[in-house]
Amino acid sequence: MELKAALLNQEATLPTRAHEGDAGLDLYACEPAHIGPGERWSIGTGVAIAIPDGHAGLVLPRSGLAREHGIALVNSPGLIDSGYRGEVRVLLLNTDPAETFRVELGDRVAQLVIVPVVLAEPVEASSLAESARGEGGFGSSGR
Repeated sequence: MELKAALLNQEATLPTRAHEGDAGLDLYACEPAHIGPGERWSIGTGVAIAIPDGHAGLVLPRSGLAREHGIALVNSPGLIDSGYRGEVRVLLLNTDPAETFRVELGDRVAQLVIVPVVLAEPVEASSLAESARGEGGFGSSGR
């Protein structure tokens, strides 16, 4: 499958895979940022993409940034619908209590995974079929 991508400015980098067969495409910062402890920031990638119909893009955190610097994504995963053609932006959150995190031009800040989507149509029902789990929610399966 092709993923058409438009570079919106000279600083932009086409998404890439670190290793052959990787599910995620690395997304690169197209602008610098200094994210203080507890702060969040919208980082531009300078890239717009055309996700094929029947698919969506999921923007996911990079494990190395989480482990080394406490960097998370505010809305993880970020969802990109197939009809969106604007710039892909990454919403970073610095969870480190003391250190400012600096994003430099060209840093890998997140990864993009393209997934198939089932377009279910909601239909009102007067009742739902029974299941073994029933209404058990948060914490219902124990530790």
